[in-house]
Amino acid sequence: MATPKIVLFYVFTPLPDPDAIRLWQSAVCESLGLRGRIIVSPHGINATVGGDLPAVKRYVRATRGYPAFRDADIKWSPGRGDDFPRLSVKVRPEIVTFGTPTEITVTADGVVGGGVRLSPDEVHRLVEERGDDVVFFDGRNAVEAEIGRFAGAVIPPVATTRDFVPLIESGALDHLKDRPLVTYCTGGVRCEVLSALLRNRGFEEVYQLDGGIVRYGERFGDDGLWEGSLYVFDKRMTVDFSDHARVIGRCSECGAPTNRIANHPDELGRELAVLCLACRPES
Repeated sequence: MATPKIVLFYVFTPLPDPDAIRLWQSAVCESLGLRGRIIVSPHGINATVGGDLPAVKRYVRATRGYPAFRDADIKWSPGRGDDFPRLSVKVRPEIVTFGTPTEITVTADGVVGGGVRLSPDEVHRLVEERGDDVVFFDGRNAVEAEIGRFAGAVIPPVATTRDFVPLIESGALDHLKDRPLVTYCTGGVRCEVLSALLRNRGFEEVYQLDGGIVRYGERFGDDGLWEGSLYVFDKRMTVDFSDHARVIGRCSECGAPTNRIANHPDELGRELAVLCLACRPES
């Protein structure tokens, strides 16, 4: 039996004909029996795709055959075989919906004016050099941070990425403008845009964790600055980096310790909540 795998990647690059890329990506995935979610925009591509390992490998080879995607940073993770209900390939104004499609400039080298990329090891060196002055800034929706985050991180009270710009412009984060800010998110794509938006609004020293939490977890597991579980955008819902991951989440219904995020109030709803098995049994 083939081993199921999931790949996650994004590329910021100008795409003159996003719909042509959509049709091509859809055809490749359908021919290989893959499912997942792919967003294409004039700014590039953001994809999470899963299926049997041989098929996923062929998909990666085909995708890298397109010159603009040749150097895509492909992140691999184990799958279960039924991680996605279907294949969705869509064209949107942004590959991450911050509501600022005309503010961001993208060239063949990526987003213009974003934060300085730091590898996981470079993040540790920054913390060693600057100590408590360093601020980890979570670029995800707040519910994701309830089950896993960097120790001491600032967790913005946002439900969607569209909430970030109004929050930043409200002045609520102005006290961080002269601090070294390390933005982080699942795989790095949200921080590519978020770091540029922060810099455009007066935040002086902005960094982004290159490769996101995924690459950090591969490097340090649960023996670094990360604590808890990682929310992921498929049926797995959460993943751990080791067998000794801390459980830091609390069930929103009963308060019991849990690392589970579930659709709420039902699996057809789009709202997410931290819920233990007792309060929301698996269907």
